[in-house]
Amino acid sequence: MKIPALLACSALLLLAGCETVSTTAPGNVGVDRKQVMLVSEEEVEQGAVQAYAAELDKAKQQGQLNADPTQSERVRAISGRLIKQTPVFRPDAAKWNWTVNVQKSDQVNAYCMPGGKIMVYSALIEKLKLSDAELATVIGHEMAHALREHSREAASRMRAEQGLGALAQIAGVSADVVGLAGTVTQVTFDLPHSRVQESEADRIGLELMARAGYDPHAALTLWQKMAQASQGNTPAWLSTHPSDESRLATLQSLLPRVLPLYQAAPKH
Repeated sequence: MKIPALLACSALLLLAGCETVSTTAPGNVGVDRKQVMLVSEEEVEQGAVQAYAAELDKAKQQGQLNADPTQSERVRAISGRLIKQTPVFRPDAAKWNWTVNVQKSDQVNAYCMPGGKIMVYSALIEKLKLSDAELATVIGHEMAHALREHSREAASRMRAEQGLGALAQIAGVSADVVGLAGTVTQVTFDLPHSRVQESEADRIGLELMARAGYDPHAALTLWQKMAQASQGNTPAWLSTHPSDESRLATLQSLLPRVLPLYQAAPKH
């Protein structure tokens, strides 16, 4: 976090409810970084509900929402197995209103908004010819962003950088949910996650897929496919991801921690 953001947080500690939190348990992969939040979890989730509904409505109007029932069923089945493992990192996730959809699109992408609002783009599956385990890698990675509340963290940073006046506005009893919906949309589509956040999502996603019975070795082949697909034309959302070599080396080093979980998991 930048110095102005830290100063703003300190100045409004009581007024804006700035807090340092641990959003998840560390798991076997050891994600234990403390996060500074200036926006409440409830406010961000309300914004996400509106932002996701807008995306669903737009996709539906364009005939792009769950256009292939077989594909949608496959994505929902994989997501369901991963969702069952989320309480390992945060018990309250079992009560989230998880929603899973597929959008017909030429973009190789997927996302999970706060509170468990998942969208997978069809090109991700079709262009990369993903196996179930590779698809579980992507979905688990996106779910990890939601579990770690990375969007809330980014929204907090944005509010801090806007200055004391903006922070004072969100400190009141009534939140600007419409504004937060716009912020969630911006964080999801326009502002890439930080490299630290991407590394955390890699780690948690790897453990989720292993616990769900998906071979974690598929995380290596998935990111190799991603690297090949993006050569010479790196999508904006990949711009702050760890380098290919760094990501693969980290995932490889974590395999001994998660392989026993995969071996103990029920096989479907």
